[in-house]
Amino acid sequence: MTKDTKIEIERASISLPKLLLEKFDELIIKKGYANRSEAFRDLIRNLLIEEEWNENAEIVATVTLIYNHHASNLLDKLTDIEHEGIGKIISTMHIHIDAENCLEVICLKGNASDVKQTGDKLISLKGIKYGKIVKATTGKEID
Repeated sequence: MTKDTKIEIERASISLPKLLLEKFDELIIKKGYANRSEAFRDLIRNLLIEEEWNENAEIVATVTLIYNHHASNLLDKLTDIEHEGIGKIISTMHIHIDAENCLEVICLKGNASDVKQTGDKLISLKGIKYGKIVKATTGKEID
């Protein structure tokens, strides 16, 4: 989208229980949203991303791993899976948290089922202390 492209805006009205709206207002203040509209747009985008992940669309994601780098054969297994994922894995970042623990963030791009399968393989390795796939989208269908 270029700077000259204008997004057409439409108004929508919703009805919510008072307590639910009050809790939502507290949350959007805490998170720093400028207004309710921005918060609702983010919620809608997140739902659309979830839906996109249920299809065979091209998606992006990060896999976050924390592990003890001394764990038996873990680094070799991680490397093997990362090499299997060439083409899906577009970037990795490795950080030494302390003398024993590492944080690795792996960025993936591709078909939703392939990306999820690679992420699950990484997370399920013996020796991974924490693992999470963060879903995202290429953004092609979302303004």
